[in-house]
Amino acid sequence: MPNHPPENVDVLLQRAHRLAGRSLSWLAAEHGQQAPPDLRRAKGWIGQLLESELGATGGSKAQHDFPALSVELKTLPVNPQGRVRETTYVCTAPLDGSMATQWADCWVRHKLSKVLWVPIIGESTTAPGQRIIGTPMLWTPTPDEEALLQNDWEALHEMISLGEVWQLDAKKGKVLQIRPKAANASEITWMLDDEAEWVAANPRGFYLRTQFTQSLVDRHYAAPR
Repeated sequence: MPNHPPENVDVLLQRAHRLAGRSLSWLAAEHGQQAPPDLRRAKGWIGQLLESELGATGGSKAQHDFPALSVELKTLPVNPQGRVRETTYVCTAPLDGSMATQWADCWVRHKLSKVLWVPIIGESTTAPGQRIIGTPMLWTPTPDEEALLQNDWEALHEMISLGEVWQLDAKKGKVLQIRPKAANASEITWMLDDEAEWVAANPRGFYLRTQFTQSLVDRHYAAPR
């Protein structure tokens, strides 16, 4: 049974801190669930479990996970040594001309304006239920961090606007990148190419590079490099 939405950020943080050190199998049992043997067919299970426990209501809608607080929830897979294991999905990268034209108005900026990061500790080979929930951190970008994000977003936005999606790859962007986000290659969306023709393309998403999220972890937890 999902918890009710937190009344304020302090309540949200209290809930998240109470989970630190607990296993995902323990939390699953609290919600009448069993942890899956692996995440191949349960990719969003960890995030959904935490959303239910913490009272997130945003779901897949175009709003924050905690709409009343303007806070986004992001899980962060780290190994036992505190090294970030994966890039972090931010949101869809619209290819159909509907993307905001200014950084100040874009969904990437709004999504990342305030994030509750919840580390999930374990190796890629660790069974989901045996992974441990870490101490949460509430993050708002510093001016320098926002400048890095803005520079990458503007460069990537320009490529999309010019119909140069085919030239986008994971190497573009220092801290923010665009990658295919479809579950399989048969998923398509529509985009305007460099000759203003509608063509089919695989959906793309914005992702934070591991180097960027690692810098947040190192600073917040004073983890050794």
